[in-house]
Amino acid sequence: MTSLNLFSEEESLQPLPLGPQAVLLRGFALPLVPEILPALDAVTKTSPFRQMLTPGGRKMSVALSNCGRLGWVSDVHGYRYARADPLTGAPWPIMPDCFVRLARSAAEKAGFPGFEPDACLVNRYLPGARMGLHQDRNERDLGAPIVSVSLGMSATFLFGGLRRNEPAGRAVLHHGDVVVWGGVDRLRYHGILPIKGPPHPLLGQQRINFTFRKAE
Repeated sequence: MTSLNLFSEEESLQPLPLGPQAVLLRGFALPLVPEILPALDAVTKTSPFRQMLTPGGRKMSVALSNCGRLGWVSDVHGYRYARADPLTGAPWPIMPDCFVRLARSAAEKAGFPGFEPDACLVNRYLPGARMGLHQDRNERDLGAPIVSVSLGMSATFLFGGLRRNEPAGRAVLHHGDVVVWGGVDRLRYHGILPIKGPPHPLLGQQRINFTFRKAE
């Protein structure tokens, strides 16, 4: 596998390759932000943000919600997808149309046409929250890509190799950036360093991340 150098932080609207089948799309989500934010409010009113437990019993630093046919959950019984919100007992909110359009168009731009997500994990990072290096491997369909959307405060994205101990490259993600990875890069370890820095003019002291997946 080809090792990665540190990624450039230079602002560019051109796709920035992060791997053979992984790309950073600078500002790709910005045109849809006026639709996304009210849709997000509707989702989180139905299924509020909450900090779930890891299988080891520790509270996650990131708060989460979900929308779509399936939602990603974590507790002492493990990581998995569920059709109902364990907090409310009701099905997860329907994935808003603007979310679906964004996920499809970003995947196509990155070379993955025909992407049809059935799960959208919504993470809220407050200052100091982080996400350790991990793989997205709870999905039955590993042939579909991951589409990750960043809103709000900037964050440092770690993109490693197929083994946890491989060096990880870094890319600073800003409001509106989208990262897509699949194919040979689908099981790369990735994470987020602790959130820090100035508040975002629109969203304040938080980073919102949407991760679109095809779980079934």
